[in-house]
Amino acid sequence: MNRERGSRLLDRTSDNGTLDKQSALRSLPAVHKLISSHLAAHLIEMYSKKWVTEAVEEVLSSLRQMWAGDSKPDEAWWKDRISETGIMASVHNLLKKRTRPVLREVLNLTGVVIHTNLGRAPLSERALNAVSSVARGYSNLEYDLQKGQRGSRHDLVEQRLCQLTGAQAAMVVNNNAAAVFLVLRELAQGGEAVVSRGELVEIGGSFRIPAIMEESGVGLVEVGTTNKTHLADYRRAITENTKMLLRVHTSNFRIVGFTERPALAELAETAKEHGVYLYEDLGSGALIDFRSYGIGDEETVMQSLRAGVDVVSFSGDKLLGGAQAGIIAGKKDIIGRLKKNQLARMLRVDKMTLAALEATLIDSANPDCAPRTIPVPRMLTETATAVRERAEVLVKFLHEELAGREEALGLQPEEAFGLQLIEDTGRVGGGALPLEELPSTALELKVKGVSSQALFDGLRQLGDPPVIGRLVEDRVRLNVRTLLPGEEEICAHSVAHVVRQLLHSHA
Repeated sequence: MNRERGSRLLDRTSDNGTLDKQSALRSLPAVHKLISSHLAAHLIEMYSKKWVTEAVEEVLSSLRQMWAGDSKPDEAWWKDRISETGIMASVHNLLKKRTRPVLREVLNLTGVVIHTNLGRAPLSERALNAVSSVARGYSNLEYDLQKGQRGSRHDLVEQRLCQLTGAQAAMVVNNNAAAVFLVLRELAQGGEAVVSRGELVEIGGSFRIPAIMEESGVGLVEVGTTNKTHLADYRRAITENTKMLLRVHTSNFRIVGFTERPALAELAETAKEHGVYLYEDLGSGALIDFRSYGIGDEETVMQSLRAGVDVVSFSGDKLLGGAQAGIIAGKKDIIGRLKKNQLARMLRVDKMTLAALEATLIDSANPDCAPRTIPVPRMLTETATAVRERAEVLVKFLHEELAGREEALGLQPEEAFGLQLIEDTGRVGGGALPLEELPSTALELKVKGVSSQALFDGLRQLGDPPVIGRLVEDRVRLNVRTLLPGEEEICAHSVAHVVRQLLHSHA
């Protein structure tokens, strides 16, 4: 039905001069008319006739629902909505919403750098380019270009890992939990592993060291106490059934105060003396010594290997700042055994992960450049002054985006919304450096007539992209340390979009 006929039908009002329900509903165009329109043709090409038809039916149904019971929409609004242009615009919006990916970009303003729920490490430009390069076509994933024959994906990053860590050999699996399971299964199955009671940890997703050991067929021998474990405790626990001494990174908690544990070099000497393996699960695994920046007390992967550890494993998407992966490095004979284990194929990574990891390792080769080129090290080492300057840029963009909106609603600027910069602290996250506080600047935001909870939810649900902040003492707080450089204007636009919607709905 064309716009003119719909308008003529709408002109038939009830006796009191108001829009008549029966006439209004008759004015709705038929589905087949809308589907055959020139506006629908473009949408059908993009989405398929089936999807467009379903969307048209849903939009028409929602329009009819507006007349349910005693409800009645505004007449001018109704006339605009039931036009062919109005209906197809609603159809297009519905289709865009339905085809929007579930996994989406979000803006992290929580202040938590390695945020597991938000995908952990953002990739460097080099890593993004590498992933794009191998994803758009074919690659030499398992093809030796020099020999012209089948190759191994294990070879793609092994040399770079060895150069960076000092290991004899290395391999990559899909995450560090998989690495722990593989190492235990291959090196200690059917035997026992000795672990300090202070390291029997549970990390995210109910990953418990005792449970993983049981699943891998390794007997657990606990030694020492929660806060103190001596070298003698390990030595007394070693029997003919012992296959391994296991040192576990305590992840997102620390035991402080009256504590003690043997040095890694002492454990290495003891393991060598008794002919057992020493394996360290480093968890986050740093290739950069963040202590030189005054951050934390984490030893690097290189230091662990130099201390005499036989094999070490760590995550690729935490302090390293790359893609999700479990990196295993150590002695050549041990890594060789791990590569041959049947689980290695089950736990292998794809070409995009390897591309991102190799690019991150290239960035990491220069310890002076890595904090500038890899987002996670950059966010961790950025000065408080630099964060403050970026926060001021964000405020500037926000004022520009919101200029004039408060006047349109008859409000003074300070009445419509409030922006305030405050000192805040960030966190490392990802189970790394749990006691470390990162000096930062945050933006506190309020909107007239809108609760903090509604604003917090609105930024997450209505933002494009969604803005994820924190709700602190009934105030919405946006920590700028984890906002990537260049995202300030994008963030301002998204926040302003939400603020405008909330102001309009509460006007």
